[in-house]
Amino acid sequence: MDQQLQVFIAVAERKNFSRAAEELHMTQPAVSQYIRSFEETIGVRLLERTNKYVRLNQAGEIVYHHAKEIVGLYSKMQNLVDDLANKASGPLAIGASYTFGEYVLPHILSKLAEDYPSVEPKVTIGNTAEIAELVISHQLDIGLIEGHFKEAVPLQNEIFAEDAMYIVVPPNHPLVSQDRRISLDELANDLWLLREEGSGTREAAEKFFNQSGFWPSRIMQFSSTQPIKECVEAGLGISLLSQWAIQKELQHHELQTLSVKGTPFKRHFSIVTNSPFQTKALQVFIDLLKNSEELTDLTQKNTANNS
Repeated sequence: MDQQLQVFIAVAERKNFSRAAEELHMTQPAVSQYIRSFEETIGVRLLERTNKYVRLNQAGEIVYHHAKEIVGLYSKMQNLVDDLANKASGPLAIGASYTFGEYVLPHILSKLAEDYPSVEPKVTIGNTAEIAELVISHQLDIGLIEGHFKEAVPLQNEIFAEDAMYIVVPPNHPLVSQDRRISLDELANDLWLLREEGSGTREAAEKFFNQSGFWPSRIMQFSSTQPIKECVEAGLGISLLSQWAIQKELQHHELQTLSVKGTPFKRHFSIVTNSPFQTKALQVFIDLLKNSEELTDLTQKNTANNS
């Protein structure tokens, strides 16, 4: 790959010529020369330099964004060519939305490491919108998300697993003792603890509310699921969460699910990719996802719970 491109990306990300030189095992003057030559090739300055910082200007932001895509495509191309003669190996950039990434993916990665030790996964966890954007820009080989992304986005999308979501409350919630199906209206005075906009869990909650003709009067927003669980356990409010996220808390009686009309609420996990070509590393990872015994058991359990 063009050395100028690699040097530019390193400087842009480290915001410092010395740190970029150290990372690239080069001298600082050599890094400076590469940047000058690259700016001459592009025909415009890309970096604002002072004694205190180095940062991208507007042109630099444009070039950096596309440089990252080029690097991602080059890496994917090289891996595909290497795969023609080799077994599954090399880097695999995996992105996952929070629920799948924090509670399901670790089990899949453990199996991947056991079966294919030469594959080198690098994992990014974010909300559904963030992961989709990184797949679009070729910074991730695969995204594992719940919910939907923009319909105009040119991604391959395949559902591979089902999830069930339940309303969770603290064990001392007054409705826990009720031996009946509860109406959402009975939870109108509770504080609902929800994920942020752009997350698959938030999207699912809003869809559930809309289908039920209900909307909480009080909402508190969080950027991840773990603090939501902690706050529910502490008695701050209630939430709608994936069964994957609450398994341990239910086993230890730290949280309780309510039998509410419309639950368990179903949603799906999807695989998103941005190329018709797949490295062997990506192929074996997708095979593990689709044939995971843990996910198969989950799907069977969901079916039994709703029959």
